[in-house]
Amino acid sequence: MVRVDFFAGDTFRIFYVNVEMPTSTPLDETMRTTLKVEQAIKKHLQEKDARAVVAYAGLMFTETEPMYGDQFGQVVISLYSKEEGSREVNEIIDGMREDVLGVVGANNISFLALKGGPPAGKAISVKIRGDHYPTIQKARDALTKVLENINGIIDISDDASRGRMELTLKMDHDAIRRAGISPIDLTRTVRLLVDGEVVAEMQDEGEKLQIRVKADDGNLQDIGQLLNFRMPTPNGSSIPLNQLMMQERGISLGNIRHYNFRRAITLQADIKKLKGKEDFMACRLRPAIYGEARDYNKCELDTVTANKLLLEGWEKYRKDFPSIDLDFSGQLDDIKESIDSIAKLFLIGIGLMYLILGTQFRSYFQPFIILATVPLAFTGVILGLLITKNPLSLYTLYGVVALAGIAVNAAIVLISAANDRLQTGMSVIHATIYASRRRVIPIMITTLTTIAGLFSLAMGWGGQSLIWGPVATAIVWGVGFSSVLTLFAIPTIYLAGMRRKEKKQAKKAEKQAKRNRLKNVKKGGGG
Repeated sequence: MVRVDFFAGDTFRIFYVNVEMPTSTPLDETMRTTLKVEQAIKKHLQEKDARAVVAYAGLMFTETEPMYGDQFGQVVISLYSKEEGSREVNEIIDGMREDVLGVVGANNISFLALKGGPPAGKAISVKIRGDHYPTIQKARDALTKVLENINGIIDISDDASRGRMELTLKMDHDAIRRAGISPIDLTRTVRLLVDGEVVAEMQDEGEKLQIRVKADDGNLQDIGQLLNFRMPTPNGSSIPLNQLMMQERGISLGNIRHYNFRRAITLQADIKKLKGKEDFMACRLRPAIYGEARDYNKCELDTVTANKLLLEGWEKYRKDFPSIDLDFSGQLDDIKESIDSIAKLFLIGIGLMYLILGTQFRSYFQPFIILATVPLAFTGVILGLLITKNPLSLYTLYGVVALAGIAVNAAIVLISAANDRLQTGMSVIHATIYASRRRVIPIMITTLTTIAGLFSLAMGWGGQSLIWGPVATAIVWGVGFSSVLTLFAIPTIYLAGMRRKEKKQAKKAEKQAKRNRLKNVKKGGGG
């Protein structure tokens, strides 16, 4: 029932729309398509939404690095503040997404909304590793198909950029031998026709210049016409180049990336922030891959579930790609690392508190009574997240770690007072009741002052914040509930524990008395 968004952050009042065209697209055509995207964006912007909208081509900023090339275009939308009447960033994006993605001509159109908080990759980021690049590409296509059939997955992309159109020429040695032409002359002729040959170098004002001899392009419209060039043969005739060389046409690789010593393509996707009762109650898998749809009864698809669904979908294709292995990173990797670090900090904090309390009370048992308030505080944290609708995030866990040290204060005050009464000779039950009655007002006052200082931030009265709101929520509701429950639970646990200790001490004293009587009897008999 609690919304999970581990890296929740406050979205900046700006977002980008990325446009990727085919690799061989000239800059002018990329700009024309980007302007079409800009027009589709402007249709969905209200009067008080956008401060400025700018479109450009040849450059595309991403979360990790800027991309340069004639095939890249981008539209930047700068928004007014919410106080000036602008809508939420995600609300604006969701409203225009369908129309913008429907613009014809681009290979891929995606949205990029930046937000504050800890740096994190996309919710799904999987590195597809292998040795044969075409096989990696086929595995990429299979995983992309799986992602497309998971409801709530958006902005699917990868880092395998397409290269330009490529013509590969290979010498036909049989034809060359029959024509009586030297392979060296053939390769030099092709070089002169395509790239030219450097025949001399000179210096001009300290700059090195090259003199390059190259065939006149003439009015050639296609590289295939270049291969119609006829080479003279020793017998006085001529033969076109296309009869001496074998041709292969295709698209070259734009890049080849490596990860852990193997070739890799990184496939990324993001999670749609669902809204409305129907979306909140069901995150369904389309039956195209899995058959019967599944209902997870979650408010929205979270990072862990999304990666789990991707792995389940991959099982269908795993046997077709035995040489491929997947390496998950992105938010899933960051979540595991952060939770491990927070768990260590939490255990260290609990351990230090136990040592301090054990030294103060000179007891092994009473520190456990005090630390029992920590799980009581977690009850308040969960209820607070439900009421305030703040997500369970990394910052919520930071608040929980801080809460562990704050929540024990009430129990320390109460048990210290009870111990003081015991030392004056009171019985356990009288000391417990006395401490609970006398310390209830100080406990409630300190609790209310702590809550009062953070309540407005927890409720968002001074402005909603997905970074600091969960921290304040965890502390406010945790302290409030732990203090109230402490007044009932801790006296009960203390009374039960001390009665047990009292019985043990009584039995021990009784045994000691028996031993003393036996010693006295033995001494009397000997006299």
